[in-house]
Amino acid sequence: MVRPDQSTAPAATPSVPAAPPGGTVRHALALVRETLPPLHPGGAPVIGAVAAAALGLRALRGRGTLGGLAVTAGVAAFFRSPHRTTPQRPGIAVAPADGTVSLVDTAEPPEDLVALGLPPGPRPRVSVFLSVYDVHVQRIPVDGQVQAVEHRPGGYLSADLPAASDTNARTATWVHGADGHDLVVLQIAGLVARRIVCDAVPGDEVRAGDVYGLIRFGSRVDLLLPPGSTTRVEPGQRAVGGETVLADLPAGPR
Repeated sequence: MVRPDQSTAPAATPSVPAAPPGGTVRHALALVRETLPPLHPGGAPVIGAVAAAALGLRALRGRGTLGGLAVTAGVAAFFRSPHRTTPQRPGIAVAPADGTVSLVDTAEPPEDLVALGLPPGPRPRVSVFLSVYDVHVQRIPVDGQVQAVEHRPGGYLSADLPAASDTNARTATWVHGADGHDLVVLQIAGLVARRIVCDAVPGDEVRAGDVYGLIRFGSRVDLLLPPGSTTRVEPGQRAVGGETVLADLPAGPR
């Protein structure tokens, strides 16, 4: 028996807002963008050439699609530029590149930068060796302003040798830090890596962790620190560009 205040109608189901048109696709694309790192523009000509060659072979042979895609994807991976979270505390210098710390010593600054006003004298140096498996973009070590960018031609010794800093082709970028310190990043070519890309120009205002350059297919990057800096890494240690703290800078400008 049903009481007068009871209803036999089914309970109402709460309404669920319909997904906006294309919402699923946009969400999937957002996940892809978060998973796959962006590519440095300097890799576009190489990736395009490899992809074109793969398509040409596929047209001639009628097969090899998967192999061509794999090779193109592998080359594209060389030019990845992943997002990094850079420490924001003052008084530090972060790694300008991914790789293995190969040297922690002292070195003279480049003569061409000294001629432009960089203070002379030995400075602490941290060298990072990039293998073919490492990310190949370079990053700014401190907040500041680019004072000079100088390219010097040279040889192509193996980049893991100490003499490579003085012998090999390289591009030197002088950054005057916001705290008054002067630092130099050297992009050094190697046996295979013979194409250095540097997007920085004098006068650029830069932030620590900014991507400013690329060395195709590995090599070596040196960071010359202000005198009095305290290095915080050892040879053999892995460095992550834009994240690993390589050194504490001295209290006053040098």
